[in-house]
Amino acid sequence: MGKRSRQRQKNQTAGRDNRDNAVWGAGYADIVKENKLFEHYYKEQGLVPEGEFEQFMEAMREPLPATIRITGYKSHAKEILHCLKEKYFKDIQELEIDGQKIEAPQALSWYPDEQAWHTNISRKIIRKSPLLEKFHQFLVSETESGNISRQEAVSMIPPLLLKIEPSHKILDMCAAPGSKTAQLIEMLHADMDVPFPEGFVIANDVDNKRCYLLVHQAKRLNSPCIMVVNHDASCIPMLQIDSDGKKDILFYDRILCDVPCSGDGTMRKNIDVWKKWTTSNSLHLHGLQLRIAVRGVEQLAVGGRMVYSTCSLNPIEDEAVIAALLEKSEGALELADSSADLPGLKWMPGVTSWKLMTKEGQWYSDWSKVPSSRHTQIRPTMFPPKDPEKLASMHLERCMRILPHHQNTGGFFVAVLVKKAPMPWNKRYPKLRKEMSSSSAAQTRGTPAASPLADAPHLPKSAVEEGERGGPEEKVNWEAEKDTAKGSSLAQEATSKQDGVCGPPPSKKMRLFGYKEDPFVFLTEDDPVFTTIQSFYDLSSDFPKLNILTRTHEGKKRHLYMVSKELRNVLLNNSESMKVINTGVKVWSRNSDGEEFGCAFRLAQEGIYTVQPYIRSRIIQVSVEDIKVLLTQENPFLSKLEYDAHSQAKKLGMGSIVLKYIPNPNNSTEPQCPIQLCGWRGKTSIRAFVPRNERFHYLRMLGVEVFRDKQGVGQKRKEAETEGKDKEDEVEKDAAEEGSAEIEGDLDLEQGDEITSSEPKDSSGTQETSS
Repeated sequence: MGKRSRQRQKNQTAGRDNRDNAVWGAGYADIVKENKLFEHYYKEQGLVPEGEFEQFMEAMREPLPATIRITGYKSHAKEILHCLKEKYFKDIQELEIDGQKIEAPQALSWYPDEQAWHTNISRKIIRKSPLLEKFHQFLVSETESGNISRQEAVSMIPPLLLKIEPSHKILDMCAAPGSKTAQLIEMLHADMDVPFPEGFVIANDVDNKRCYLLVHQAKRLNSPCIMVVNHDASCIPMLQIDSDGKKDILFYDRILCDVPCSGDGTMRKNIDVWKKWTTSNSLHLHGLQLRIAVRGVEQLAVGGRMVYSTCSLNPIEDEAVIAALLEKSEGALELADSSADLPGLKWMPGVTSWKLMTKEGQWYSDWSKVPSSRHTQIRPTMFPPKDPEKLASMHLERCMRILPHHQNTGGFFVAVLVKKAPMPWNKRYPKLRKEMSSSSAAQTRGTPAASPLADAPHLPKSAVEEGERGGPEEKVNWEAEKDTAKGSSLAQEATSKQDGVCGPPPSKKMRLFGYKEDPFVFLTEDDPVFTTIQSFYDLSSDFPKLNILTRTHEGKKRHLYMVSKELRNVLLNNSESMKVINTGVKVWSRNSDGEEFGCAFRLAQEGIYTVQPYIRSRIIQVSVEDIKVLLTQENPFLSKLEYDAHSQAKKLGMGSIVLKYIPNPNNSTEPQCPIQLCGWRGKTSIRAFVPRNERFHYLRMLGVEVFRDKQGVGQKRKEAETEGKDKEDEVEKDAAEEGSAEIEGDLDLEQGDEITSSEPKDSSGTQETSS
């Protein structure tokens, strides 16, 4: 027994050493990075330039650099970049550990405006240096606040090639875990002064559990223009909207089709792929990938762009799908030339010839040579077109394959498709069912449930047959994660195959899987809730009342959310045909003691940038010094504020307030972006209701050095996990609990800015304990 225990301890130590020497995010013990079949397969395919194959394999065995991206839509992005370059990167450049000079992070040359960086700093080195530990904590804290995203470099490419504009209606077909979705949202909000862009993002995933991961990612960005839905992408329902008083089909301006794949481009970070890789993975996935891509181009607007991408290097999952799609389109689609869109990015053009290999090692280069016994696994669409003219007209060389050794990245494939005309099997758009009767609409009050579409477009028999046998029956990587919704996917696929219809699965079947969601109920214009909110905050006349929704039919409304006008249109017209997991941003929360001060609802920090442009009262303009006081003290007296802010606060009654900082362009030492915080004006004191990580974020922007005390970190992690579960169940903390984030012991104010609170803690958030 003792020998076994000692051996186990030895193994654990070895595993820990390997993790220490890996980049952040790696956590695997020693796995032999060898797969002879993989090497043989890719040597034969000739995808790697001659003489570079050994470099290619060496790069695949190296750990992947950690990559971070500064969220681009917030006006704070420039401030974060300035903080990174002037504070952390400069310190790291001068750093030596064990006689070795640390290599500073480098900007990705092809990502716009220096908004993405990569580094090879290992965990072991981080623990040896307090400077690096602070840098790491900065990254973790800013990631939780949504100001920085940890994302693989090649994963950032598809959203950039979509060329998003704020007016675009966007569908992300296979969105979880959500890093690309976050990019899409950021691009919609390129202009921070516009609270409601005309466009929106509908993010879909087949796996119900992964949808909640997607919600968590999207919520960090606090956008009213995102909706998370749960469908099988290969038969995602066509939606309808009201257009000039008539029902119309919703066609998307941009579609991201990042399909499930074998994931052999992720071997550098997902080491399990080394031992699990086999050629049968791509054969099983090809049909599903093609069906998802077909469903995507059906819903793409004429003139729109769809990006098809995989984290696989295999032509069966890449060029073969694109070639089959182009052939079926009969000229309705074309590959866009994106060679000049990302200057600095190194990539290989798509190939026009490839071979297919079974897991037994049998090669096939032509469908006619495939024996009939293999026709259940191998389909004609897996081979290149035989007609040389047709093949040349497809311009498959416009596809982009990123190889790991060219720029120290993962492997990736991406193709940009432009829709020139309706698909040949979809020339006539599907008819809409008769609209609901006015009486039934009246019964549902704010949520008239429009009927789903009667007939989704029918594919030609070949379009369905050629892909239908390639379902995800075998275990493969879905972005290198296990597919936990296999049963759901197969049940929904079976529905889609019937009679060759790519239509929405029946709602009864959808409800069998995942959690039952609370309803989305839009408030009516004369809802009594608005009476006090309107007068208390003096909302402007153009405030979009009809965009406010809640998640309950009965009882008191606990939280009020806000969505854009366009998403409201989608929700109202598709409640029966669409399974919505989450949408909107929280703008108000009920405060149990707030009624005595004039309004039962306090402002929520998540939605402050969305709703503040419509608020005309209860705004206090604060200075940099005021914000430092508010974010480092639990419940400071009004007298702690500077004269201007103090004078404004004295004129206001008790209750929820907006604390607004307006930058001074003549003072470059202060932040040059607006800051808006939710607060509470008490009897003699004032408080900021801002979550801990956001406090840290704003303090850093103001030049205050902040880092977490190592003691109690485990407890805080447990608290964070508990808080996450509460959010998922829509059981959220009240104003006081949310506002009184623990600051003492968490802040280290190194620049002489130490400010301590002289008041006792106020746990209620609404009643004053000071005199």
